Amino acid sequence: MPEEKIEEGLTLDKKTMDVLVANIIPTSKYFEVRFDHMQSQMDDFRSDIKDFRCDIDKRFEQVDKRFDDMKSDMDKCFEQGDKRFEQIIASIDRLGDKLDHRDEKQRYFTLRMFTIAISISILGVLGAFLKSLGII
Repeated sequence: MPEEKIEEGLTLDKKTMDVLVANIIPTSKYFEVRFDHMQSQMDDFRSDIKDFRCDIDKRFEQVDKRFDDMKSDMDKCFEQGDKRFEQIIASIDRLGDKLDHRDEKQRYFTLRMFTIAISISILGVLGAFLKSLGII
């Protein structure tokens, strides 16, 4: 017996086709659900970005406040340093005045001693001169 090829085919009736189309090809409801899900994800993402921006703004406000505090502290330190330098300058001026006064006293004393020394020398020379002339 010769072998006969029997071709078996799949018979598709309308009901089978409707089931295949309904299960294989996505319906508009499927796309609506997917788009709604994507929209929800995008809304969540936007909300997260807004929250992140708020958090960042708060953080920068805290950092700005810290910098302002540090700036005021540094200003206070510089003011204290300025006051201390003014005190040192005043002390140096007072010391300079004391030294000037002492120098004036020393100069007066030196001139007085020089005048006395010159007077004694002149008297000695005058006495020697008078003795050599035989007046004394």
